Amino acid sequence: MDEERSSRYPFVNVLSMSGGNGDNSYSTNSLLQNRVLSKAKPVLTKNTKEMMINLNFPNCIKVADLGCASGQNTFLTMSEIVNTIDVLCQEWNQKAPEIDCCLNDLPDNDFNTTFKLIPFFNKMVKSKGSCFVSGVPGSFYSRLFPRNSLHFVHSSYSLHWLSKVPEGLEKNTSSVYITTSSLPSVYKAYLNRFQRDFTSFLKRRSEEMVSNGRMVLTFVGRNTLDDPLFRDCCHFWTLLSTSLRDLVYEGLVSSSKVDSFSIPFYDPSKEEVKEMIEKEGSFEINDFEIHGFDLGQSNHNEDCNSERCKAGEKEAKCIRAVSESMLVAHFGDDIIEALFDKFACYASQHANCMNKTTVTLVISLIRK
Repeated sequence: MDEERSSRYPFVNVLSMSGGNGDNSYSTNSLLQNRVLSKAKPVLTKNTKEMMINLNFPNCIKVADLGCASGQNTFLTMSEIVNTIDVLCQEWNQKAPEIDCCLNDLPDNDFNTTFKLIPFFNKMVKSKGSCFVSGVPGSFYSRLFPRNSLHFVHSSYSLHWLSKVPEGLEKNTSSVYITTSSLPSVYKAYLNRFQRDFTSFLKRRSEEMVSNGRMVLTFVGRNTLDDPLFRDCCHFWTLLSTSLRDLVYEGLVSSSKVDSFSIPFYDPSKEEVKEMIEKEGSFEINDFEIHGFDLGQSNHNEDCNSERCKAGEKEAKCIRAVSESMLVAHFGDDIIEALFDKFACYASQHANCMNKTTVTLVISLIRK
């Protein structure tokens, strides 16, 4: 069945952030992810300190960043962890440990761009201990590390990506994701896929982590509403669906091609995430925070058309950086420029939407 679904949705196999450091690359267009790291920093540093103290200051620490993508963001996280450990060791008069920094993403990820930034990482690290950086290609829904080897796991803006497109979306035509007009079965299909994937993620990490190890996870979620199908008019996948339909009307792509494309993504509610953690049973929830979500990356001035256009263009570049690999695999690259010109236009029109239900979830877990 998995092979059949893989052949039906081959674009999922190439899910990766746009590589390099050019104008449309993830490295250049990941300011949102950078801001998310800043919001999660207090939880990250708190759990790093608690992990070291509870584990009685091990001589060697293995840290993994799962879904590291490309660019400097992964090193901003790693340097924060390393420097927090270093300061704590000085305060407690302990010897600084050796730290193994493992960067994970899917095999098609642009690790080369990231590894070129190791000198940047070395300049940021103040630790008196030794740091070692390595790449670990593979899906974090599978085993990646030896048993009982990880002390600290971090993942930022990755777990909303599913391992595959859910089954049963054939009637969800003209939309790449859940919308208010979708059938209830579409929501159930996405939720079921997320539950299976997130449970698998927790099980695999429980095997790899030491007891009392820590995990800090940050991903896109949604505020709970009575209608689980509701998505804002300014939701990024809603805007992408609208942009694709415009290309259909203009004859640039067939409706059947659009109907057969769905995003392997799910934005869970706090309750859905909490239920899965408790049901899987390997981890204890330590922190659970919800933060606002803002893709626009600019101050939205209602009276300034140019500012709204800039916000729309920035949002289009951000979404392009995370979805272009799948879009090109399914539609080819001929429509990409036109598609994101449309997207930027729609995003600028929605730049001032205030009633947004999309949020960022920040969770810390303790391995039991």
